[in-house]
Amino acid sequence: MTQPHDVTDQTIRERLIPFPKAHFLAASDLNPFVTPQLLDLGDAFVDFNRQSSKALDLLHGRTVVNLFFENSTRTSSSFEIAAKRLGADVVTMPVASSSVKKGETLIDTAVTLNAMKPDILVIRHSASGAAELLSQKVGCAVVNAGDGRHEHPTQALLDLLSMRRAFGDVTSLTVAICGDITHSRVARSNVALLQMMGARVRLIGPPTLVPGDADRWGCEVFHDMREGLAGCDVVMMLRLQLERMAGALVPSTREYFRFWGLDREKLAWAKPGARVMHPGPMNRGVEIDSDVADDLDVSLIQDQVEMGVAARMAVLASLSARWGDK
Repeated sequence: MTQPHDVTDQTIRERLIPFPKAHFLAASDLNPFVTPQLLDLGDAFVDFNRQSSKALDLLHGRTVVNLFFENSTRTSSSFEIAAKRLGADVVTMPVASSSVKKGETLIDTAVTLNAMKPDILVIRHSASGAAELLSQKVGCAVVNAGDGRHEHPTQALLDLLSMRRAFGDVTSLTVAICGDITHSRVARSNVALLQMMGARVRLIGPPTLVPGDADRWGCEVFHDMREGLAGCDVVMMLRLQLERMAGALVPSTREYFRFWGLDREKLAWAKPGARVMHPGPMNRGVEIDSDVADDLDVSLIQDQVEMGVAARMAVLASLSARWGDK
């Protein structure tokens, strides 16, 4: 007999909505009306994923192709798990051994894959705008899993889901995004989505790692952690992306941690009960101390990983509903 807390196929279908756009390329593809509905769907998938049976047929007969031109563990695996739990056929393209390594362009790859009639393409690429370019060349839904410094919209959605489950209401939150803002697509997507939903966002980091136009993002900008963290409900730390830096933008990782790495002392500057987030992968002892990252009373980092599968299931299912029978 089905228990009241069980999530059934019918439960999911009752919450399923068509995605507002044909593709999910940026946080701005969402809106204040549809985002809470997607989060409700994500909530249902969280409960569903905690059940022993995790098989649905919402994407039965659909093909999802994962194109990851950059290394990824969390995002790639969560998209693959999400698609499989929805019943899709999943192809994860090994870029390292593909024709891309032989000189094939992104457009050539898109045209080739499009001829195979996939239903959803998930792409991560080092070039900003790659996902949008791909969407113009294929006849299926495209999901941006991170393009250069530009956007990572599903990360912002799963972060919002994590915050809503922790706090209930996100509209009254003050969220500090700290660290390497300049090179962070996560920061850009989170700023856009959090502000869309009414949250107050602060950016904190060294002057060399905060964009010169950050004051035009609608955020408060701080270069001092104590000042920036005062009164914050959420402290979101970002990875120091050394691989994207041209030249030395910080004196050393040791000095960086001293001034901008999150430890117990700095966390105490935030509001009592503040929660800690990090999109991963973490550089322990650089942007965050293990003592903080591993404390489940304050850290939402493991929640973010779990929410990643649920949020991406919501995105894939709603995009499939949007496209219907092509």
